[in-house]
Amino acid sequence: MLDVEYLKKLALKFQTREENVAREYLQHLFLSFLYKIKGSENIFFKGGSALRIIYHSPRFSEDLDFSSKDFLLRKEIESIFLEVLSQIEKENIKIELKETKFTSGGYLGILGYNFSGFKGEIFFEVSLRRKELKGEVQTIVGEYLPAYLIFSLSPCQLVKEKISALLERSKPRDYYDLYFILRHPELKKFLNKKELEKIKERLKKEKINFKRELEMLLPISHHPILKNFKQRLLQEIEKY
Repeated sequence: MLDVEYLKKLALKFQTREENVAREYLQHLFLSFLYKIKGSENIFFKGGSALRIIYHSPRFSEDLDFSSKDFLLRKEIESIFLEVLSQIEKENIKIELKETKFTSGGYLGILGYNFSGFKGEIFFEVSLRRKELKGEVQTIVGEYLPAYLIFSLSPCQLVKEKISALLERSKPRDYYDLYFILRHPELKKFLNKKELEKIKERLKKEKINFKRELEMLLPISHHPILKNFKQRLLQEIEKY
């Protein structure tokens, strides 16, 4: 387990709340143990947390999202996750599956954690898909742990799923992730102009307080972006 003082120094370095850093440390631990377990090569990391951990988005994430090929049995997913939790506990961290359920589309749950005065939850989802999934091996190098390997969705599918989520639920974090993708030289090429037009028309009608919704998940240096964020995002879409 990382020293508390080191986590506090990271919070200062990242210009964010200590709670964000503590949660992100748990996310890295979870991923590092997950991809050492047999069968995990069929579970592909995705979503906003993947944008941050793999592609260095400035937005901290509260979730861990995955997609899996449908041949991976449901009971295997749960047993894999339970094994991950047992490994995390060996780091003197109290962690538990507070809630889990299987749905027609996959597996949902809440991870509760408590260590060194930090207490919180991480939401996770594994989507089971019949369509062909393309994964990639990624090496994660960061401030929390020695380098480790993960399996993630290909950049193309990661972007497509992120846009599908935005069109389905239109959460503030999804709009911010689109902003990041539009400004990322590698990821933006996977965007679809027709989908962007739909998003633009929807965004024009939105009355979201982006500052209130996103400020806690962004470094202080990025807070100015949230001023007139709606207009900034519309401009980025129009430039595409």
